[in-house]
Amino acid sequence: MVDEDSGTSGEVSRNTARVAAGSTLRRILDIAIDGAASLPGAKSVAAKHLQKHPRTDEAIDAVIASHIALASTSGFLSNVGGLVVTAISLPINLVGLAVLQTRMVAAIAHLRGYDIEDTRVRTAILMCLMGGEEVTRLVGRGKLPGTPMLIATAPMASPTLYETVSEKVVTALLTTHGGKSVGVLATKRIPIIGGGIGAVFDGIATRQVGAFAKGELVQRRAIG
Repeated sequence: MVDEDSGTSGEVSRNTARVAAGSTLRRILDIAIDGAASLPGAKSVAAKHLQKHPRTDEAIDAVIASHIALASTSGFLSNVGGLVVTAISLPINLVGLAVLQTRMVAAIAHLRGYDIEDTRVRTAILMCLMGGEEVTRLVGRGKLPGTPMLIATAPMASPTLYETVSEKVVTALLTTHGGKSVGVLATKRIPIIGGGIGAVFDGIATRQVGAFAKGELVQRRAIG
């Protein structure tokens, strides 16, 4: 016999957890864009690479390469994740990866001339974390109204969409790093080889997100 009250209670709990996780991800976005004591913000990172590489695409490639290197550094993501204090059980390494990838995408968006303070652009930045395949799947199923590019350039911002996207991104990240990649995550617990395999996986994931953001967020205007 199925306990309907128990099932309803479980669904409410899951919904509450998704909302809380989405709220945490939006806080992560703020930290990634604005920076923290030991973490330069997206605009600072963009300016640093643009100074070394005056051509926008070269600066973007440098941004992506530097974040791949950071994601592949054992222990770095845990330190970054420690910047975010949460009341929910998101893996600290996953939080660190989200901070790093969000900053990378935000820096790319800034270099391409988008206003990264705009809610529409922030929504698009979060969408990029899901990767091209997941975004295409959700758009095709009608779960999202359009691609990151379309959202970033929409006539009006939608706070509701911002919240919805953040919840879907959390689900996608947990699935990628906790479901489809269970074998990889299991090896992370093995001494010596675990850290290396995990770092490679995080680096590959960051490369994919960077490539998607670079291709999706086309030039909007020159930055000053």
